[in-house]
Parts: sequence; C-alpha cells; structure tokens
Amino acid sequence: MPKQRVFKERGIGDNKVIKESSPAHAQSKVAPAPLLLEFPKSSGGLKRKKRDWVIPPINFPENDRGPFPKEMAKIKSSNAKEIAVTYSVTGPGADQPPVGLFTINRNSGWLYVTQPLDRERQDKYTLQAHAEGAGGQVVEDPMDIIISVIDVNDNKPVFTQNPFLGSIDEAAKPGTEFMKVEATDADQPGTDNSDLKYSIVSQEPKLPNDNMFAINPVTGGIRLSLSGLDREKYPKYTLEIQVADMKGDGAAVLGKAVITVTDSNDNAPQFEQTSYTVSVPENEVGYVVVKMPVTDEDELNTPAVWTKYKIISGDTNGAFNITTGPNKMEGIITTAKPLDFEKNSKYTLLVIVENDVPFASPLATSTATVTVDVTDVNEAPVFKPVKLIITKPEDLPVGADLALYTATDIDTAMKQKVSYKTGHDPAGWLTVNKDTGLIKVKSPMDRESLFAKDGKYTATILASDDADVPATGTGTLEITLEDVNDNAPTIVERSFSICNKDPAPILLSVTDKDGPGFAAPFHVELQGDSRNNWTARMNDTKTGIILTLKTQLEADSYNVVLKVSDNQHESQASSVTVRVCDCQGNDVECSEGRAAGVGLPAILGILGAVLGLLLLVLLLLRFMRQKSV
Repeated sequence: MPKQRVFKERGIGDNKVIKESSPAHAQSKVAPAPLLLEFPKSSGGLKRKKRDWVIPPINFPENDRGPFPKEMAKIKSSNAKEIAVTYSVTGPGADQPPVGLFTINRNSGWLYVTQPLDRERQDKYTLQAHAEGAGGQVVEDPMDIIISVIDVNDNKPVFTQNPFLGSIDEAAKPGTEFMKVEATDADQPGTDNSDLKYSIVSQEPKLPNDNMFAINPVTGGIRLSLSGLDREKYPKYTLEIQVADMKGDGAAVLGKAVITVTDSNDNAPQFEQTSYTVSVPENEVGYVVVKMPVTDEDELNTPAVWTKYKIISGDTNGAFNITTGPNKMEGIITTAKPLDFEKNSKYTLLVIVENDVPFASPLATSTATVTVDVTDVNEAPVFKPVKLIITKPEDLPVGADLALYTATDIDTAMKQKVSYKTGHDPAGWLTVNKDTGLIKVKSPMDRESLFAKDGKYTATILASDDADVPATGTGTLEITLEDVNDNAPTIVERSFSICNKDPAPILLSVTDKDGPGFAAPFHVELQGDSRNNWTARMNDTKTGIILTLKTQLEADSYNVVLKVSDNQHESQASSVTVRVCDCQGNDVECSEGRAAGVGLPAILGILGAVLGLLLLVLLLLRFMRQKSV
C-alpha cells in the first residue's frame, strides 16, 4: 500500500488522510480541496528531512475554469508561532518561465494558480517553497512542491490519415486481415481519455453482403468477414470508420477506408515459344544466351502476371543464371561461369515459369527447352604452375640451365604449336628456348643487384600458339638467389680530419654487400707505411674500425691504407684520406694556410722559377735578333 501522511485540510479542524492519487482520481474534473503543507521538522543541530516524511503532490485538473487566482495549498512553517515568517516560491512557473503561473501570499503562505493549466503542454511542475524570518533569515530548509496536472478528456481522437487505402485479393479467405486504420489521442496515455475503440459504420456497396468486412475494435485491423469477393463486379469498397475515446463511449470522429479488390492469380503464364536452340562462345561470363517472353491472361501490371523463372534441369554445375526482364514478362538466361568447349560442348536446359504470387488454385505450369551449343574459341596456352619458384646460386655460369617451364594449349580440338620467349626480364639475365621452354642464364646474375628484391628475381615467360590470331599466355618465374661470397668488405668513410696532438680515435664503418654468412665479423690490418704512424683494430661488434694516430705528424694530408677481411677471408685494401691539423684533442680546427697541401714557400719558389724562365726566353730572342743583323 502507498505511504500515508496526515495533513490538515483548509477550514477543517480534524485531520484527514490524503492518499496518492490513482488513475481513477486522475479523471476528476473538480479541483481537490487545498492542502496544508508544513515544512518537515528538523532533528538535531542539522536540518535534515525525516526519511518517512512524504510531501504529496498537488493534483490539479487541466482546463480548470477558476475563478483565478485560485488557491491550491497553504504553506506553513512551525516557526510561525514564535516569529513572523514570510513565504516565497521559486522554480519553473514561479520566478522562471512561464513566470507568474504560480504565486504565493508572502504573509499567509497561500499558493495560487493564476490561469488554466494544459497537461498536453506540461504535465508536471516542481517548485521550491521558502520560509524566512526578519531580515531575510532562513528559518526552514526549502521544501519541494510537485504539482501534477490531472488529465481531462479535452482532445478528440484523430485519424493518422484519411482515407486509408488497402487492397485484398478476390480469392482471399474469410478471416484474412489485410489493412489497418490508426488514430491517436493527445490525452494522457493509459487512461480512459485515450482508450480508443474502432467500429464500422457503413459499407458501400452493400453487395453481395452488407457485412463483408469486420474491424478489430482495439487494433483497427480490418479483415474479410464473408466470402464472395468478385473483382469484375465489385472492384472497390468504401467503409465509413468510427473511432471514439472513453473505450468507445466518448468523443467520436469518422474516417474512410477505401478497399480495392485485386485480381486473383487464376491463369498460369505461358511461354510464347517452348523450344530454343542457340550458340554461345566459350569463356564468356554474363553473355546473354536467350530471352524468353511469356503471356498471361490475368490483369496486366499486377503480381498475378509478374513472373519468375527457374532452370530445373540441365545445369548441374551452375553455369547459367536466369532472371526476370524489366517488363516482368520475360525470362533472360545468361552465363554465370565461363563455358568450356573442351569439357562440355552442349547443354540442354529445361526452364519453368511461375508468377510472383501463388496461383489461386492448382494450375499447370509452362516449360521451355533451351539447347545451348558451345562454340570453340582460340584460348591462350596455360602455364602450370602459373608461378614457378626455384632456388639457384647467384654465381651460376652463363649458359647454365635454370628451369624447364612449359605451357599447355587447352584447345584440344585445334592442332597448334606453342613457342616461348621472355617477357619482362628487367636485368636481361635470362634466355628461353623457343621450342622447349628451357630457361638458361644469359648474363651473370647478382643477388646484390638492384633488380633483385630481398634476394629474389622475378621475370615473366610468354607462351604463344600459332593460330591466325595467336593467343599468348603468361607465366611468372621467381628465382631465389643463394648468396655467395663475391663482395669484399669496404669502408664507408673515405676522408676525415683529426688533431695531431692528443687526437681522439676515429670510428670507421664497414659494409659488405653479401649476406650475413659472408660478412661480419670483420678483420682489419694496416698496410705499408701506414703501420708506422697509425693503429687500427675492430670495435666490440666487429663491424667498425677504430683508427688511432699513434705519433704526432705535421699538419698535412695523409693516405692510410687498410686491408679489411670478412669472416670468409675475402679482403680488399681501402685507402682513406686523413687531414692532420695543428690542434689538440677533439676540437679539430684546420688552418687554411695550406692550399691543396702546398705551403707558401713552395708557391713563391714556383713563381720565381716561372719569372726566370720568361727572362731566359727574352734573352734568347734578343740574341737571335742581333745575330741575324
């Protein structure tokens, strides 16, 4: 049972029990007597509402006629016995839009409504009541007041459309529900005010019976009540429908339902031609094999004449599709897969036609036979496998055999010869025997070449027949090149600068184009005079050289020769240029006083020699001139 709380009714000294409103109460058109609402009492020093203290909502009917303002409830503070208390109310409808819908007498605490309420616009308002003493001192915690707007039956039902349109097959059985009417009511859902009931007022024409149709009073579903529909005599019916609220006893409105009687499917479609013989080229997908028109005596442009087709025999591997043409009175057969003349040169298809809707009564269906002759076309030779993968060492000699890669001409009915040639051979490493398909090495292969991706070289081989219009098939050859130790390690950095006093060691990077089995760990040795002034050793990973100047050299450029070997002792001597500068430690600063390794005294000497040579030439010319005189 709902909780109850004792409140005083205005003008009555005795207490009265106010219960939570029920749906039956919600239908009342008379506003309830105003309530006396007291602020909840406090317990202890903090003002807390007692858990069992329930402030009931104020139930007020919509469209009340007043007079306004009209009393709704009286707000009371228990402190009013001791001090002067003023009251106020806040919230939507009071100091918030719609402002002024609810007001309160500051001194007496009477809460008023100032105009009629509309439940369909807003069905509930939540306000807060406040009590203050002298100087605005708050003497009570705010109290929530809920105003529930009680629904009254002030809205008529409304049909969602008018007229409603429906159709029923003339062969339909009694009890068949074929359409539905629907109405809405803006009054409160779940109450009698919005409880709608439907009924049929009249039927036109009234033949062959005045009660051919019935309506579900709750759902609005219309069903056939009696047999006897005849589209040729009575192609259309108009029903006048009524809907009323209050379970059918309240406000009522009328609407119409227009019912079209459709033709029943009592004639089977017939093929115009029952036998076809056609030719279809092999290897064509989506090729139109045949179009088969039909006729039907039922009403045109209705489901009773629209057709669907099925191949019921002769297509065991699903090589054909059959669809309905755009006019829905034609079957179209197309190829679903490439036909293969060499496997099956003829098909005999048996096709059946039916309507989109079932026959009204059992009828014999029409069939047609389609004989398909597959015509042979020149097909390209086929490599098996389409992609041949082989593994060979990269250092195979020129002329060595790589693979025998052949194709088969699937045109067994045509006696043709297949010949071979290379297609895409990006590095030009391959040659293929025209007659046998034997692939050989044409030029040296290199696993480290840019044409080999991740050690794999890919080329295509072409096979062509000798028809008047040759057909060419393509095969792919992928060669995985096995690495051999055909590359010596090299030093990446070929020149650098260091100081001649307390120089820091130099780290040189070593690289090898070969794979991991023929590369690191590396070994290094200084060659010739380089051993006098330098030391070289490998770093901890054996992939870099640590070069150190062990004696102080004059500022100049020097060549340091290093022999680097891989783990299979394949080696190569590399020369690096070191510019030694007059500086100390890691802060390398090189003077520009030397130009290309030549000092200023040397330059002056060269200039003096040139001048001396010019002077000698002048003296020689003068001597020869005097002698000739």
